[in-house]
Amino acid sequence: MKMHMLSGWFLLLFASVAASIVAQFFPKISENYISMAVGALIALIPVLNKMIPPFEPEVFMITIIAPLLYFEGQAMYLNRVRHKFKTILGIVVLLVVISTLVVGFSLAFITGIGLPLALVMAAISTPTDATATESVSEGLKLPKREQSLLKMEALFNDASGIILLNAMVLLLLRGQIDYSQTVRDFLVAAIGGVLFGAIAALVAIAFRQTLLRLPFDNAVNAMTMLALALPFVIYVLAEEIHVSGILAVVCAGLLHNSEAQRSRFSDTHLFYLNKGLIGLLQELLNNAVFIILGLNFMRIILDKSVTFSSWVWITAGFVLYLGNLIVRYLYAKIMLRRDRLGATVFSFGGVHGAVTLALVFMAAGLGLSSNQFNLVIMSESVMIILSMLVPTILFWFILPRKEYDSSEKDRLRQEMIQRAINEVERMYLPKKVKQSVIYDLHDQNDETSLRQFWQQWFYVSRKPAFDKTERYLEQQALMWSFYIEREYLAEQIEQQALDPRDLYDLYNEVALAEATVLDPDQA
Repeated sequence: MKMHMLSGWFLLLFASVAASIVAQFFPKISENYISMAVGALIALIPVLNKMIPPFEPEVFMITIIAPLLYFEGQAMYLNRVRHKFKTILGIVVLLVVISTLVVGFSLAFITGIGLPLALVMAAISTPTDATATESVSEGLKLPKREQSLLKMEALFNDASGIILLNAMVLLLLRGQIDYSQTVRDFLVAAIGGVLFGAIAALVAIAFRQTLLRLPFDNAVNAMTMLALALPFVIYVLAEEIHVSGILAVVCAGLLHNSEAQRSRFSDTHLFYLNKGLIGLLQELLNNAVFIILGLNFMRIILDKSVTFSSWVWITAGFVLYLGNLIVRYLYAKIMLRRDRLGATVFSFGGVHGAVTLALVFMAAGLGLSSNQFNLVIMSESVMIILSMLVPTILFWFILPRKEYDSSEKDRLRQEMIQRAINEVERMYLPKKVKQSVIYDLHDQNDETSLRQFWQQWFYVSRKPAFDKTERYLEQQALMWSFYIEREYLAEQIEQQALDPRDLYDLYNEVALAEATVLDPDQA
């Protein structure tokens, strides 16, 4: 069983990497949709489908959602959240409650589903997904305010959705709801989660900052492992003491954002290492979310015992989607005082994804019967698909495109590198050193062919490496080349020939190239 689970995780990891590679060939299609297609393909291949075990919401929340929310919290400025606190509180509490009640009663009235079960389905439909929102707005410019609100909503409303779901399931199973107990549970889970996350983050920050100031030469690896392990530890411990693990990891991420702002130069190697690893993990986890979503959608379609016998689930799915849409639009117009475009983007931008699916399975674990589960999972699946497809089409017509032409940056990079090559050509260097340096500079602009690469590969595999003098000359030639490149960029700045994004990218490329040459492990 353990080997089966391990092979499933490896397959999920490989599928995430495969989705990233395939996405490069289809730049106009969101990587999230490609990931969903990869997940559906896995479900259609029996051998691969058997390798991935049945969906476990607890495992999903711990291993994927917790670190994702933590990293997204790290990307959000704490002072921005404090400034928008009342707005966020209204969206993740008031909007969630209103949506649950309005959608639940509408669902019961239109479809004839019992009110308690309709309220359970409505509660499941409230959490939104930030990564899913990005997938429907790929290549488009979202209004900044709506983009910020949607991202902050997705960070915090998972917790309120889970707490409300528990209350609605109790109503379904017991026939009544203890309002005072529900409010107490919400306050304990929410406030407790925030406090626990803050305390855990402050302890981790204090430990890490102390470690940075101790005379240790090799603490980078330990601190990186601590940074990566933290969201898992915080989430598990928070859930163990019965507070919101989601709010705990989000709060911890927000506090660590402030730490990163004021300690990025304490250890630049650590800062860049963590930044690169977090970026890599975010892409892998994002892909994994949508692979799991596509995989489970296809499993639901293929499983005849799950497919609900009547067509009521299609009507229920439409009611769930349209009900949430209308409530969100009115809330944005009345409470947030947004104009028509802003309210439209906010309402349609509340996209649902794998977290909603996780809540369905979570509700099943709380006591839903098989018939109730089948109805809920089919209805919520329709709602998720609608929430992704409709804005993907609508936004294409109402939002402006992101227009970014990289040809100018490519031209500047070409001229920058050519100037450095010209300088190297005039330098007195041993032939093989000069050839190596020029090859590296061409490689900086991806101008080397596959044939040239294999020639270099066979050469360095067969021939002895440079001696100490040649290695020194090579290093000095490369460092001088990078100095020439920076000088060229400075000239372009004076002539105002560079877009700020191009400037950052090109300077970053040169700085990282210099860091590579100066790395003592490469010497």
